[in-house]
Amino acid sequence: MADTTDWYAPDVATFGDRVASARDAAGMTQAVLARRLGVRVATLRAWENDAAEPRANRLSMLAGLLNVSMMWLINGEGEGLDGPDEAVPLSGNAADLLGEMRALRVELGQRAKQVAALEKRLRAILTEPTDV
Repeated sequence: MADTTDWYAPDVATFGDRVASARDAAGMTQAVLARRLGVRVATLRAWENDAAEPRANRLSMLAGLLNVSMMWLINGEGEGLDGPDEAVPLSGNAADLLGEMRALRVELGQRAKQVAALEKRLRAILTEPTDV
């Protein structure tokens, strides 16, 4: 049975997964890529861990340095990397666990955005002038 998994599709890989994979394929360390982009290693690490996203100008530079399209970095479509040449066969249990982990990662990302929105609302409430 051939593996038809699109390794970098939006439902399989995140932006950070694609950045890290393209960086590895380009043979660069985080420190080298960060220096070429003019950002701190911590910033690049945050992008790869999906804790932050680059601005448009850095995204353009990132795509150019990694020799992939911006759209591929964003959503896995367009010019980018192919999956591994030989897929490691997974047992049904391992495939199920990977699926659950991916779903959980997506859910955690959504929950993190919800928490950030709630924090923003709370800050706005706390900084509102009160009538005495």
